Amino acid sequence: MMPHDIPAADRESLVDLLAQLFAGPREAPVTIARLMDDMKGRAYPLVVIVFDIANCIPTGIPWLSTITGIPIVILLGQMLMGYESPTLPAFVAGKSIQRGRLQDFLARARRWILRLENAVHPRCSGWTTGAAGVWLSLAMLLNAVVLALPIPFDNLLPAWAVMFFALALLERDGVMAMAGWAMTLATLVWTALLLFFYSEVMALLPGFARQIKEALFG
Repeated sequence: MMPHDIPAADRESLVDLLAQLFAGPREAPVTIARLMDDMKGRAYPLVVIVFDIANCIPTGIPWLSTITGIPIVILLGQMLMGYESPTLPAFVAGKSIQRGRLQDFLARARRWILRLENAVHPRCSGWTTGAAGVWLSLAMLLNAVVLALPIPFDNLLPAWAVMFFALALLERDGVMAMAGWAMTLATLVWTALLLFFYSEVMALLPGFARQIKEALFG
């Protein structure tokens, strides 16, 4: 079942969900794969947010958008094909963490998660369910593809589009979906302008190179 097919009434708050996932003896380990499976429909938006968030702020890290964008494309492809949860590489899925460490993390982060949930919450759900949810997921995949492409100065807008869409699916937030569509439009316009600019520059390069050669060697 895809995230946009799960009734909003069946969803827990993110804090409650994490508390349920982390519950148990503090010394007992839990694998990453088990956590992802237990998160059901929320797994995809959460994993996408984890991969995407570093692209939402300029970092100057070379190839960051490509390195993180490719996994997002794969995850969203799996989501659209109806996988129950992300298929992770074995060396990642098999890693385990003590439940006690996760419980301590949740205790420290609870108020920040609650602030996030206060800002992002179910509203205007028609923008995230049914056919609208499918189109939203396809648009998020399109933005992820643009994010993964090595186009200079073209990662910030699609990163925010992916973030808004993921938040929309995570909490049935139609306002976040609207923001995602606005950023998608901005991404398409900006990408088209960049590609046009780069094509013009490439067209001018041969003539510019000839001028330099003539100036230097006569």
